[in-house]
Amino acid sequence: MIGTGDAVAGAVLVCAAVTAWGLGERRSQARRAQLLLAGGGVVGAGPPGWRHLAGEVRRVRGRLRPEWWSPAVGLVVALLGASVLPLVAGAAGVPLLRRVRLAGEARRARERHGDAVIALCGALAGEVRAGRQPGEALLRAAHDSGGLGDAQAAVLAAARFGGDVPGALAVAARRPGSDGLLGLAACWRVAVDQGAGLAAGLDRLEGALRAERDQRADLRAQLAGARSTVVMLAGLPVFGLLLGAVMGADPLAVLLHSGAGLGCLFAGGLLEGLGMWWALRIVRGAEVV
Repeated sequence: MIGTGDAVAGAVLVCAAVTAWGLGERRSQARRAQLLLAGGGVVGAGPPGWRHLAGEVRRVRGRLRPEWWSPAVGLVVALLGASVLPLVAGAAGVPLLRRVRLAGEARRARERHGDAVIALCGALAGEVRAGRQPGEALLRAAHDSGGLGDAQAAVLAAARFGGDVPGALAVAARRPGSDGLLGLAACWRVAVDQGAGLAAGLDRLEGALRAERDQRADLRAQLAGARSTVVMLAGLPVFGLLLGAVMGADPLAVLLHSGAGLGCLFAGGLLEGLGMWWALRIVRGAEVV
């Protein structure tokens, strides 16, 4: 038979379990109310910890530069091939990939500056056509378009106090992609010195800059196929290694742990690099022309 002490102990355990369940349910309800009041999203859509982890992963991936994938891939290949050579090659590829990334960023910055200069010419022509004086029109157009860049303060000061605006525009044109400001300086000098129509000159300048930009974009679109072909041909050796591994061979062991394989690896890598450099040079030369 069950004694009185066992009954009391059992009752205490039941009460404790009920109390713990009630506290847990109350905390769960409080957590749900906090999420709803704070705009935390739909309750029950998943643990907040996983959402936070996914956000952190996206943030780190956004900050990770593309060139750092090179040593990461080299480390994976080094582990698969049991050799330190892929890791060394991946580390050596970091400066090259960084240079490629910086060149792409510089090209995009030049394009943004060119678009800003075109917008400045259009806004300035509109302000002059609206009846404002050239100095006042330049002040308004520069604030709206941002085409003067870091030299905006100097150019606006020259326009406000009767300084050498064409000279200030020529200095501002030194920024990459801002060559159109030289045309704006010429239009300004002709309009102020000889009394010619500034708005008409700005319209022609804007049209010429737009045509030049559209021509570059069309040429880049036509060369995109050639650039893609170069990248695809460069990736064929990697496809060959994967195909060999699928067929049951061990290409990494042959390339990394035999004299003939090392010779083929260095010769193939050298020829691959020279071929890509030559092909991309041809494409860049076509873009410049």
